[in-house]
Amino acid sequence: MDDGAQVDEQFIDGENKERKRISPVREAWRRLKKSVTAMIGLCVLLVFIILAVFADVIADYNTVVIRMDGTNMLARPNSRNIMGTDHLGRDIFARITHGARISLTIGLFVVSFSVLIGGFLGASTAYWGGIYDTIIMRFCDIMLSIPGLLMGLAIVAAIGPSLMNLLIALVITNIPIFTRFIRSTVLTVVEQDFIEAARAYGTSDLRIIYKHIITNVTGPIIVQATLSIASTILSASGFSFLGLGIAPPRPEWGAMLADARGYLRTDPHFMIFPGIAIMLTALSFNLVGDGLRDALDPRLKT
Repeated sequence: MDDGAQVDEQFIDGENKERKRISPVREAWRRLKKSVTAMIGLCVLLVFIILAVFADVIADYNTVVIRMDGTNMLARPNSRNIMGTDHLGRDIFARITHGARISLTIGLFVVSFSVLIGGFLGASTAYWGGIYDTIIMRFCDIMLSIPGLLMGLAIVAAIGPSLMNLLIALVITNIPIFTRFIRSTVLTVVEQDFIEAARAYGTSDLRIIYKHIITNVTGPIIVQATLSIASTILSASGFSFLGLGIAPPRPEWGAMLADARGYLRTDPHFMIFPGIAIMLTALSFNLVGDGLRDALDPRLKT
């Protein structure tokens, strides 16, 4: 072998060793940074997160968001109110800022509980199988045969419109989705050799599910959860738009759209800005989710 070939081989070996030393999180971040659309979505998402975290600093909740001002109703965007005011004289930018806190909280809360419950049900049915798997999957089939929006409307209408009831309805409609998704993902792992080795070693079933199975399907779950946050925010806005979500005067983007329906032709800014907020938030989560799907795909080694 000539010197040039030896140098190339040493270079390749050194590069491979360097990649092995990189943690999975850093490797995923390196791949994610290569996606322009994912980084744009992440930047937009960070803006809304900052607005939600510092909402009380940006605008006082009681004096700006809730209190009505009859002398400043339906004002167009100006230096004092950069997005104008609504039909009660409340600052639209301040209400969108505090509405970001509500919408993001709903999305994160619903998806977190749905992943927690659906993750356990999906992983356990894939691991144990048998009659337990059949019962859970047939129940999920029944739940998924009913449109999610219709089921959510029925639940909220039955127990009454409120924030907590909205969260319960959205969690119930999302659990079957995550159960089926996580079950199908776990089925690709449960028959691997390291699972059989853990069983032979005497490891308990619950520890195998938590320690060995869930940790090996974290990537797809994170991607699905990120994409589901966007749909959850849209669903919550839809419920509020129909009057079955957040009760006024709390600022919620869907409720703001409902209030603006009668002013679309005369004062379009009243509806445009909350609509843009909903669109950008959902779009940013979808872009980040698509980027994470590519970054966490082990088949991509770029």
